[in-house]
Amino acid sequence: MVDYLVHYYRRGCEPFQSLTELPDAEAIRLMHELYVEGSIFWERFKEPKDYLSARKAVEAWMYGEFLAQGGEPRMSRPIYMVLGRSRWAESVMDPVTAATTAEIEVPLSLFRESDVSFTYPDSMVSMMVAAAKDPALFQEGYHGELFTLERIREVVERKGMPEEGWQTNVPRSLAHYIEAQVWNRAVLWEWYRARC
Repeated sequence: MVDYLVHYYRRGCEPFQSLTELPDAEAIRLMHELYVEGSIFWERFKEPKDYLSARKAVEAWMYGEFLAQGGEPRMSRPIYMVLGRSRWAESVMDPVTAATTAEIEVPLSLFRESDVSFTYPDSMVSMMVAAAKDPALFQEGYHGELFTLERIREVVERKGMPEEGWQTNVPRSLAHYIEAQVWNRAVLWEWYRARC
């Protein structure tokens, strides 16, 4: 099992932030600033109002699911990471994205089971695929599911990492990794400040 998470964030900005914690007007203004045409990471902010609405709906679902599965979120909005190093992200990393994106590896051992949840793939993609239920894309038991740390370990042990053999037809333009949602920023800040 991979023993670290990777946090991707905009170069020059503070890590471990969440747009959806901001008032809507401020989040939309910031997304206009973050938008970069042609960037695989930053082009998602092209329509900030639509993105913000969709993101908030997915986060409300994840929060409820996490509580139902025994999670103890210390925040109402998570900090997003990826389980391990994403081959997908590295393979689609265009020059614009590479120049504007920074990353931090965080040990998975920092977190208690009740601090972190997971989706396959990216949570918004997972919910989109689950809602459409296109038989060419949808995978029962994976898309539209929120996983605890224990459950995602079982999945990885059984199937491996998504980019190492899972048979999937999710288009290459959509994120193809296991997303981690950290619900306790205090743990991240304590670890991060100790490194600086």
